[in-house]
Amino acid sequence: MRLLADISAHGLGHLAQTAPVLNRLARLAPTLHLTVRSALPREHLARRIDASFEHVPEARDFGYVMHNAVDIDLPASAQRYRDFHGDWPTRVAAEALWLRRHDIDAALSNVAYLPLAAAAEAGIAAAGMCSLNWADLFAHYFGTETWAGPIHDQILAAYNAGRSFLRVTPGLPMDALRHHDIAPIARIGRRDRRRAARLLKLDVNDCWILLAMGGMEFRLPVASWPQTPGINWLLPGEWNVQRDDARSFEIAGLDFSDLLASVDAVVTKPGYGTFVEAACSGIPILYLERDDWPETPFFAAWLNTNACARELTRAQLMAGDFIEELRQLRQRPAPKLPLASGADQAADWLMAALALG
Repeated sequence: MRLLADISAHGLGHLAQTAPVLNRLARLAPTLHLTVRSALPREHLARRIDASFEHVPEARDFGYVMHNAVDIDLPASAQRYRDFHGDWPTRVAAEALWLRRHDIDAALSNVAYLPLAAAAEAGIAAAGMCSLNWADLFAHYFGTETWAGPIHDQILAAYNAGRSFLRVTPGLPMDALRHHDIAPIARIGRRDRRRAARLLKLDVNDCWILLAMGGMEFRLPVASWPQTPGINWLLPGEWNVQRDDARSFEIAGLDFSDLLASVDAVVTKPGYGTFVEAACSGIPILYLERDDWPETPFFAAWLNTNACARELTRAQLMAGDFIEELRQLRQRPAPKLPLASGADQAADWLMAALALG
């Protein structure tokens, strides 16, 4: 039995949701052969996926054309959708042929819709899974455009061609999709500040703030931020920030989930992976306002119950002007940690629905 897992490269949240499910499936079905198709680098995939897999470095979705991690290029995105659906039946047929040639027996997509339409045409069992879907996001940004109706119909039909869509909590309501709700999915790291302090050359008693923008380009001007005694910034190495109070978190031997579970707070953009993993680890969250992104109000409502979290304006974030907000956040009573049982729920459902056993 060969399972195709198609994982969107539109940020790292899709991988964060899918990897725990694949790891659980590998334990439930040890003879399952796994093909992972994703434009994410193999090394990124291997950090999260414990099972052996064949990597196909291709993408079947683009989501949106982005200026950076939070700003969408809407005209370019509109053109990409028109091009992508220009001859939709031919594209679906070509994808169905790809599935047959690669001997795919079942498919899980997070969150491209083309594989689901093609799997239905090829007679292959398939399902979607995510906290969002491109149909709802397409309707949000382009629903009033005269050209958008037929494309939206094709996207919806593709998603509904699968056995069901596993709607991951927290996420969009997805009223137009035939869906099945599952609990949050998160890889919970091991909190070990002494080990992290040794690797990062930090004082274990200082305050460590992780800057994680979801695997997409959004460089913060940390070099110009004021220094605050006792506070250290952990950030991507590619930012190349030369300060005594800054460290790259991309060092050998330090797993990102373990680091996230060991810091005092995380600064991020609205996105599934960091939000849910931080909340499930009890880590306070400061996040950039993003009113134009449809998931944001649903994330905010979930965080309000399940985490110590606070929104920052872009001006605050760019200036590093949020130390007082951070102090207030850390003084709040910690809520009960949410239970991340969604991976087990998803894997059990997939075993039965896609006949993977």
